[in-house]
Formats: sequence, structure tokens, C-alpha cells
Amino acid sequence: MTQFNWQNPYPTPRLPVFARNIVSTSHPLAAQAGLRMLWQGGNAVDAAIAAAACMTVVEPVSNGLGGDCFALVWDGKQVHGLNASGTAPAAWNVDYFRKKYGEANGIARQPIRGLDTVTVPGVIAGWEALHAKFGKLPFADLMAPAIDIAERGHAVAHIVARKWAAAVPELKDQPGYAQTFMPNGRAPTTSEMMRMPGHARTLRLLAKEGPRAYYEGEIAERIAAWNAEHGGAMTTDDLRNYRADWVKPIEKDYRGYTVHEIPPNGQGIAALIALGILEKFDVSSHAVDRVHSQHLQIEAMKLAFADLYKYVADPRSMEVTPAQMLDDGYLTERAKLIDPNKATHFDFGMPRSGGTIYLTAADEQGMMVSFIQSNYMGFGSGVVVPDYGIALQNRGCGFSMDPKSANVVEGGKRPFHTIIPAFLTQKVNGKHEAVMSFGVMGGDMQPQGHLQSVVRMLDYGQQPQAACDAPRWKVNRDFTVDIESTMHRETVQGLVALGHKLKSIDDPYMDFGSGQYIWRLDRNDPARGYVAASDSRRDGLAAGY
Repeated sequence: MTQFNWQNPYPTPRLPVFARNIVSTSHPLAAQAGLRMLWQGGNAVDAAIAAAACMTVVEPVSNGLGGDCFALVWDGKQVHGLNASGTAPAAWNVDYFRKKYGEANGIARQPIRGLDTVTVPGVIAGWEALHAKFGKLPFADLMAPAIDIAERGHAVAHIVARKWAAAVPELKDQPGYAQTFMPNGRAPTTSEMMRMPGHARTLRLLAKEGPRAYYEGEIAERIAAWNAEHGGAMTTDDLRNYRADWVKPIEKDYRGYTVHEIPPNGQGIAALIALGILEKFDVSSHAVDRVHSQHLQIEAMKLAFADLYKYVADPRSMEVTPAQMLDDGYLTERAKLIDPNKATHFDFGMPRSGGTIYLTAADEQGMMVSFIQSNYMGFGSGVVVPDYGIALQNRGCGFSMDPKSANVVEGGKRPFHTIIPAFLTQKVNGKHEAVMSFGVMGGDMQPQGHLQSVVRMLDYGQQPQAACDAPRWKVNRDFTVDIESTMHRETVQGLVALGHKLKSIDDPYMDFGSGQYIWRLDRNDPARGYVAASDSRRDGLAAGY
């Protein structure tokens, strides 16, 4: 196991938390809800579901009851993967969008908000699948903390309030938004009491009737009726036919450890590609926060994104497989394209043929959960089913309208997805042993956050909170690079000198993600428990006992 330097060289209000049972989330009330389940005799999966339900109440700017989720679960022996991202309504295809929205340059137009961006919500099916396979406590118990907070209200956290206010001008006219999220004709301010009775109503139905009620009962009928009333395509059949899928995680070795991600349709493979490329370089020979280390990481990420945006889609439509994209020989050739003295704009390669919240929980029996759920662009589509508090995501924006694309829109198909949980193991006597459950939320930042965190911990021995607090960079889709304003000035100047097109951004909540980490202290001594970190870029908390 890596021996950390427990000092933290970065300014931060956070300290690492040590405990045998632990939950780390981006909101304190959710972390405490998870701990409550552990106190009641539940396990890490119970804690994660309870925390996730609370997050839909206390951080609705990032996730909701109409979102999607993914999870990686360590059960003590292996890593299990869950894909609970939604599928397109059966009526969707390129012609559907062309007829409704016209076209530009021969390509059908695509809305960014509204009901025609909403795929079947997968999050409740994700909770259902996790509970059925691993849960110990009754499902109703897991909903209890969120129901209590939704009914009695909570004081809105500072960063949540800021993002809430920023969303109102764009979303206030979407069906159901103002009724649900502007109770006084505006966004709530920091510390203002916010009650969500409609949200509580849905959670109570789930507690009483079970999560399938969302897809086959009263809730499903209301979602479908709201769609029909406002011109959406989703039907009760679309909802009834949806199930979350258990999937085999993809993985890549790095510095004697193995990083695990969810396979496509998600972008976790980008983190593995970048790490596979960096494995070809002696990264630790360069100072951690200086130009050459950062340059190598940025270039590896650019190579990974070039392939990601070309090939990744619903796996049934991909022209190459994840195994081909992660082939070591292929990544060796890609690594040769990196010039240590110059930034490069990379094209995709040719592999050999053949608004988000993240949380993590671990218990003293050794179960660890890496969990992420999202409405995509903040409040998602902006559409809310009134009296039920269901804020619907806008994951349909992840589809392409180009008929030649593997990611072209099609009924029943999953779009390209940004949210990704991660997990780290180490092989001992040929068997994987759990090391860390982690994730960094935030759109395209997510695989980049995984890469930067893993490099800091494994190449440089930085402890989780330090790796979390360190200044970050983010490669954009045009290959410009955003940099956090706290990055060392000489490093910034050095990257510019190498030809990187940099921008300094002062809004870390939106642009540099937010991480949560739980690291197992000793595989041979479970009594030592874990060390956890929570990102100061949000209102979060790592809590344990």
C-alpha cells in the first residue's frame, strides 16, 4: 500500500477523516443520513442509498428524482458495476427532432432544455438494483432521512444557493420549475428554509410501495401524463420497460494498482486511456506541481478525449470495443505522440480491430461503494413534475443528431454519458484487494479528476485530502485548457511557453469538479478502518465513527 505524506501543502478548511465506518458526500446532511443507516445495522450500500436520497433534497441543483446513476461496489471479494443511465423514449430518432426543431447544415437541431432532452430516469432503478443485490435494511428505512428533511425543511447551503440563483433565469419558464424550486418567486438564499412536500410525497410512495412504483404505478402515470401534456415523447411503456444493468467494470493497471471504471456508454474509459499512456512515462521524476508533470498529464488526457469523442456510445453501437481502446500496444503508440517540449492538438487514433453528485461509503465489514447520480446540466431539463418533486434530467443532450455517428439518437438507446464512479484495487497473490473508492463530479472534468487524483496519490504519495485540494486543470472539447486560479504562477507560465492555450477560471464549483475519497488503511488489519476526504469546492463532509 502507498505510504502517504500526511502533510497538506495546499490551503484548505478540510482535514482527512479516520474511521471504521465512513460516508463522504458533498453535503453534510447526506453524509449523516448514511451514517444513520450504518448505526442501524445497515451496510455501505444502505448508507449510499440513504445518502443519495438525501442529496436529491439538499442539493437539487445537481441531481434529483428524475436523474440517472452509476455505481461500483466492492463486496469484499470483487468489484461489481451498475449502469442505471436511462434510455431514449421509443419515439425518438433523427426525424423526430428534425420535424420538431428543423435542421442546421443538414443536421437536425437538438434542444438543450425541456422535455425533448429527457431520457427515461434511471436513478430509482439504480437504488432498486443496489438494494436488491446488497442491501440489509428495509428500503423504507433508507428513505426515512430524506423524507424527514423534505417535509420539515432544511437551511440551504451556501454553494447550493449560489448555483440555484444562477439557474433561475434560464429555467424559470420550464413546466413545473417555478412551482417547485421558486416558492417565493425566486431561488432560496443561503440559510433560508426550503421545504419540498412534493418530493416527500414521491419518497413516501417509494418507501410504501417499493421503487418499482416509480416505473409502473402512480408515479409513472404522472410522469407520462406530464410529458403528454407538454409535448414530450415519454410514455408509461418507456418507463415500464426500463431496468438498470449490472455490468462488468473495465480496468487498467497503473503503478502496481488497478483502476476500475464503468464501461461505455460512460466516459470512464478516458481516465483509463490517459493512465495507460502515462504509465509509459516516469511522471514522478518531475516535481508534482511543476510544468513537466502537468504537461504530461494534460497531453495524455487530450489523447484520451480524442478517442472518447470519436468512439464512445451505447456499446451496442460502437465500432471498436473497450478492450481495443485500452490495448497496451495501442496506448504505447499513442504515448509516442506526446512531445515533452510542446503542446499538440491530437486527432483520434485507430485501435486494433477485433450537474452531478458523487458520494462514497465504506463499512467495517469491508464493503465499499462508489456512487454517482446526476441531472446533467444542474437542474437538468428544467422540467419538474409538479406535486411529486421529480426534476427530470436532460441526458438526451448526450446524443448526436448525425446519422453517421455511433452515438446517433435512437429509441431505447443510451446516450453518451459523463458521470462515472471509480475504484482502486491492488493485486495480492493474484487476487484484487480493495484500496480506494473515489470519484470527482463535474461533467467533462470527471475522468480528468480521476487521472489527477490517482497520479498525485500513486506517483507522489499525496494523502487523499491533499490530492483533493490541489489545484486542477481541465481540458475542454476544443483542447484549450482551463486552470484553477490557485495553480503556481511559474507552472502556468511554463505551460503557456509549451504552447498550451490556457484560461484561468475563478469558479471551481462549475469547472473543476468536486471529489470524495475513501482509502482503506490496511488490507491486513480491518480494525484500522479508512481515511476519507471531501472536496472543499462544495459544501461537503466526510463523517464516520
